[in-house]
Amino acid sequence: MRIWIVLCLLLTTVFPAGAAEPPGMMLASSWDGRQDVADYWVSEKLDGVRARWDGRVLWTRSGHRIAAPAWFTAGWPAQPMDGELWIGRQRFDEASALVRALQVDDEGWRRIRFMAFDLPTHGGPFGRRLARLQAVISATRSPWLQAIEQQRVPDAAALQARLQAVVAAGGEGLILHHHDGRYVAGRSPHLFKLKPWEDAEARVVAHIPGKGKYQGMLGALLVEREDGTRFRLGSGFKDAQRADPPPIGAQVTYRYNGLTGNGLPRFARFLRIRHESPAASP
Repeated sequence: MRIWIVLCLLLTTVFPAGAAEPPGMMLASSWDGRQDVADYWVSEKLDGVRARWDGRVLWTRSGHRIAAPAWFTAGWPAQPMDGELWIGRQRFDEASALVRALQVDDEGWRRIRFMAFDLPTHGGPFGRRLARLQAVISATRSPWLQAIEQQRVPDAAALQARLQAVVAAGGEGLILHHHDGRYVAGRSPHLFKLKPWEDAEARVVAHIPGKGKYQGMLGALLVEREDGTRFRLGSGFKDAQRADPPPIGAQVTYRYNGLTGNGLPRFARFLRIRHESPAASP
């Protein structure tokens, strides 16, 4: 009995209320143009909150339960789905705030859609998973559940034209799924992202005070990559973010255009804070 109590205490410490082991989502690599685009399905890369539907509830990429209103997921299929909680282009902060709120905002959630793009437990190649996903969602008839539009493009020129159209409309970029690719947890050799810039994550280690018009506010973040490399992020911030910057220890996403000869990100600028922990489950 004593051993059982100790084990229960340990599990409570490792997985607090509202948290579980991360669901093992498939992650995209960067498109380098060497692949045959005709083998891929192409969709827009949405700037939403990545989520996994397990057949009963929604989970974040980091393993936290999302306290969505009961009506939001009513009637959804028992089949697990991978997707994004999305409001619209350039509205990530709004979606993230609703997902993380301590009190569920019913009216706010009516602006969100779960944009599903895969069936992680299906087992078949993506072409078959996509057909099944579209059939499942069509039968569900939930206004809050939609499938991301997937297209085939014939060549690299058509792919670039699609990318330019999405970016011009305020989107982030494209996602490419290989027609025969299987769903695997972690970085996949069959899933790619294509954007006019690259992005990555780093940890905030210090706040550098601002000068001039930013006197008394944030001037830049000193951040650290996983390999220990440190550099400054001094652009990309709104005034409200400079007045209330991401805290020390937070993970932030930044954009950049390639690397310098020293391996540092070129033209690095702040994009968003990566929120790991939404509100605890009710």
